[in-house]
Amino acid sequence: MTKVCMIGAGSTVFMKNLVGDILLNGVFADCEIALQDIDEARLKTSAVVAGKIADALAVSPKIIATTDRREALAGADFVIVMIQVAGYKPGTVTDFEIPKKYGLRQTIADTLGVGGIMRGLRTVPVLLDIAKDMRELCPDALMLQYVNPMAINCWALSELAPDIRHVGLCHSVQGTAFELSQDLGVDYKSLRYRCAGINHMAFYTKFERELPDGTREDLYPKLKEIAAQGEEPGWNKVRYEILRRTGYFVTESSEHFAEYVPWFIKRDRPDLIEKFNIPLDEYIRRCEEQIAAWEAQERDLVSANRLEVKFSGEYGAKIMRAIATGKPAVINGNVPNRGLIDNLPAGACVEVPCLVDGNGITPTRVGALPPHLSAMMQTNINVQALTLEAIRTGKREHICHAAMMDPHTAAELSLDEIWSLVDDLIEAHGAWLPAFH
Repeated sequence: MTKVCMIGAGSTVFMKNLVGDILLNGVFADCEIALQDIDEARLKTSAVVAGKIADALAVSPKIIATTDRREALAGADFVIVMIQVAGYKPGTVTDFEIPKKYGLRQTIADTLGVGGIMRGLRTVPVLLDIAKDMRELCPDALMLQYVNPMAINCWALSELAPDIRHVGLCHSVQGTAFELSQDLGVDYKSLRYRCAGINHMAFYTKFERELPDGTREDLYPKLKEIAAQGEEPGWNKVRYEILRRTGYFVTESSEHFAEYVPWFIKRDRPDLIEKFNIPLDEYIRRCEEQIAAWEAQERDLVSANRLEVKFSGEYGAKIMRAIATGKPAVINGNVPNRGLIDNLPAGACVEVPCLVDGNGITPTRVGALPPHLSAMMQTNINVQALTLEAIRTGKREHICHAAMMDPHTAAELSLDEIWSLVDDLIEAHGAWLPAFH
């Protein structure tokens, strides 16, 4: 019997999507699903919802819920991690509010920038603790790592827990492809693309659709026509601007991408914020909306006589099925750069197409990316590498160095301000961070 451990299962809506995906696969109809979270109330809700998913699909998995991570991990074949260390409060709020005092504004703050750096510093130690438990309790398990900052987390795991099999998973590649199918008015299922880079900054080097006769049509000319005519969706202006300037479309959303580069969010340029429709404090807004809506959402989930269950489009269950059955699948996964992308640093976390089958996950070699794209990615990799150096050495100065190299932070703040901001963030996070000297 396959055992799936879900750490952070109190994220009920995401848990619902993943458990639904797993149980929609007949091969896992009688699997064991161990739900684990530190929030007992949310965990209880998730257990009820998981049971309702099983009922809706007329399957009989063994579902357990526990706050004991070791109990959940024992004997697992797959470990799905979806935690948020320090939560919305105090973690995310701190990451937004203290930089704002320095005039440094963010949109999502979970991947790069000072927000991404701090989230990485408090998340990696927890992931390494999970890896330590896995080494003892389920050493052959595959970790499906869904936590941001994806690249920092996966790079740390590959270097500091190299014996633990893992892959970083995000929905930005397939999610963006679906959005573009809507912009183009084509069937999503007809799309054929090749996408590579780093998480949240991967680009489609090919973007085509398969026609009924089996031939393929390059869709880039139509995308570039939308960009040239200014007909892009109002919420997606940043990415279409990047298409105009680079010739390629990037995977992560406009609100995310705006804070990975120095060109869009500037304190003395409100015209740019307006022109590119950049939603500052967007993650704060989303979290507040989710919190306000949770009671009603929880009531609906728990009281529903029958839940609707359909595939979510996430890669997790697709990977599990391919490994369990040997029937191959292709995903875009976050893995160490071991001869995969020639013009990005060896060992860095890259996002590339991967073959999944009974042998596990096999990344595919991409070769060299267009030089201007790899140069843009390198600015983000610098920040990731220095954050990892801070974790590896415990040296506080490397946190400052990471913030120095961040494109958005460097464009807004002086060196004195960056050092002071890092001091304030470390103090505010307190025990949520490891000790730095």
